[in-house]
Amino acid sequence: MQETVVGNIAESQMTFTTTERVTMGRPARDVIAEQAEMMGARRVFLLVSTTMRESTDEISKIEQALGDRHAGTHSGIASHAPRSDVMAATNFAREVGADLIVTIGGGSVTDAGKIVALLLKHDVRTIEDFEPLRTFVTEDGQVINPITVGPDVRVVCVPTTLSGGEFNALSGSTDEVTMHKQGYEHRSMAPIMVVLDPALTVYTPDWLWLSTGVRSVDHAVETMASDKSNDFANGLADSALRLLVEGLSRSKADPRDIEGRLKCQVGAWQSMISIIGGVPMGASHAIGHILGGTCNVPHGYCSCVMSPSVLAWNAEYDSGPQVRINACLGNTHETASDSLDAFIRGLGMPRSLKEVGVQEDQFQKVAEYTMLDIWGRTNPRPVRSPADILEILRRAA
Repeated sequence: MQETVVGNIAESQMTFTTTERVTMGRPARDVIAEQAEMMGARRVFLLVSTTMRESTDEISKIEQALGDRHAGTHSGIASHAPRSDVMAATNFAREVGADLIVTIGGGSVTDAGKIVALLLKHDVRTIEDFEPLRTFVTEDGQVINPITVGPDVRVVCVPTTLSGGEFNALSGSTDEVTMHKQGYEHRSMAPIMVVLDPALTVYTPDWLWLSTGVRSVDHAVETMASDKSNDFANGLADSALRLLVEGLSRSKADPRDIEGRLKCQVGAWQSMISIIGGVPMGASHAIGHILGGTCNVPHGYCSCVMSPSVLAWNAEYDSGPQVRINACLGNTHETASDSLDAFIRGLGMPRSLKEVGVQEDQFQKVAEYTMLDIWGRTNPRPVRSPADILEILRRAA
């Protein structure tokens, strides 16, 4: 009997990191102490948000829970993790003999902690020594990651925003000379554990919580829009987007809605699984990396401004994948771009480059740097030159 195969099956695969455990809804202080004991860690180094350390007693509670396992606490990581701040944290971690790093804060603190572990392994002691470790893109678009040896010291991440970087091995730090945010990646840079404690997030300013939530919305949107995605990834992104739409709306209505906040955190997690698995992001993320490092635009605001404009630009090429995106957004408008625009505006977030302080005379540099980003050329509508990026930027002006 002869079998007949109908249709073509697209080959794909998903890869995963070295994260072993995610807790949801448990107090961070209990989980961190438990994890340190399980690992036999005796020199736990806390890298924390300045606001959390100075304006709340939550960090001191974690220090107390660790007891004599607590080696030291460091804060002061600025937005987009400048190299000098990451170097200072690394020096402190080295000085106290850290055998476990715990980050408590937003995306910049998370990224810094993962890079600190890498710098400790490679005995980096100067800003210049960052350079051989960073990922770079060749003129013909190849992404080169020079890191073959990852860190020994593991990281635990306790996020207080929704950027999702705590689930990713990839981390970003800004070169303060070129003002270019650059990537560092090794699979063992991913945290051994992520702690989703929504009670800690009530201290996060509303604008930061909501805007980084849109960042995770952007993860889900660019997954479903990607021509390199698959059913597994799209299913997760679909769920993530629906959870985020519900959770962010609830957070906007009542900032102390803990259940709504946990929905946001789970949605952010789901939105990251596809990226970690290998689905590349598109122009919104690539441009966003540059807006952050070069123009000092907060992480979340980058997606608030760029995501609807990229969707609109892509729709001119192929609007098919956006039907599902629009359904997740509730089909509130005829197009996914318009529905997303309305959702972001409803959260009170900025929707133009002008609103976040980016002027037209900066567009050319942003466009040129975007072509050097790891996702500068993986957009579903092909990006062939800075001129394409300029076209998108003008839409978002």
